[in-house]
Amino acid sequence: MEPLGIVFTEIGPDYVRGTMPVDARTHQPYGLLHGGASALLAETLGSSAANLCCAKGKVCVGIEINANHVRGVRSGTVVGTARPIHVGASTQVWDIRIEDEAGRLVCVSRLTLAVVPKV
Repeated sequence: MEPLGIVFTEIGPDYVRGTMPVDARTHQPYGLLHGGASALLAETLGSSAANLCCAKGKVCVGIEINANHVRGVRSGTVVGTARPIHVGASTQVWDIRIEDEAGRLVCVSRLTLAVVPKV
């Protein structure tokens, strides 16, 4: 998180929100926000949110993530918000929406996690 400048900004009753700068650290070769950086932000927010919902003695680990990149961003900051779709005893599914500073959708992602015993 730290090398890419990801910061948690808000935790609500049904969401976790964070920001990430769009700069040389998060650009792909053509000067746009790298899809991998968006996926990293999505997984960071979704995994963190999921672990806040785990029962004592359990932990959530990612088992699948997808990301649809719908708008390019060259600079500024993007804001990601993770919200639960399913919070179960053995799996969780989270929806993560990443928006630019104008509130336009940049990436939508879905993260599936397994709920396993904490080792």
